[in-house]
Amino acid sequence: MATISGAAQVNSIVSASSAAPQANPNSGEALKNEFITLMVAQIENQDPLNPTDGTEYVAQLAQFSQVESTENLVQLMQSNTAMLDNLQVLSTANLVDKNVTVRSDQLEMSSGSVNHGYIELSAPSNTVTIELLDSTGSVIAIPLGPKSAGKVGFTIDADQHQLNGRYQMRVSVDSGQNYSPSIFQHGVVEQVTTPALDGTSQLQVQGIGKVAFYEVAAFAQD
Repeated sequence: MATISGAAQVNSIVSASSAAPQANPNSGEALKNEFITLMVAQIENQDPLNPTDGTEYVAQLAQFSQVESTENLVQLMQSNTAMLDNLQVLSTANLVDKNVTVRSDQLEMSSGSVNHGYIELSAPSNTVTIELLDSTGSVIAIPLGPKSAGKVGFTIDADQHQLNGRYQMRVSVDSGQNYSPSIFQHGVVEQVTTPALDGTSQLQVQGIGKVAFYEVAAFAQD
């Protein structure tokens, strides 16, 4: 697993697809070539008074060609996947020290910190409250009042609400509205962690914590 922080640069990316391919004796191409060799030998040694029907040869060649095409398609997909992974690494590396908006219900607060974000309401609500749950299960309520449907901005001041530590956020709306509004938060990317094998890049966002790359909703201008 690679970690990119501060102004670190990505110098080179080597994927498994760049390695020299090794011959596979069981590949569609190898089996087809072997079949053609055997077919030619059989034709050369067949009884001229009772020649072999070539229809079966054609059908088998078609099957080998289909297998070979399928293998080529799989290799192309693997190569494209490796390329996309490399592009993701380059993209996330450039996010260090940038402002982003991410979908997350996690919050990290300390003295003097202020968190900004918004929630998305599917319907208007007479009561909208952000609830913060700490590690002991205690709930700190931050009422926002009645709100219309759409984006509702919020600001959470650690000193004002005496917050210190990690919290899980949730949104309470009018009873009868059976959905959980999505929570989006703004923050600065402090670090990027890329997976060694499969998986997605993780962003360490100030005031939020680790967030998967696909949870980024917006990129702010410098």
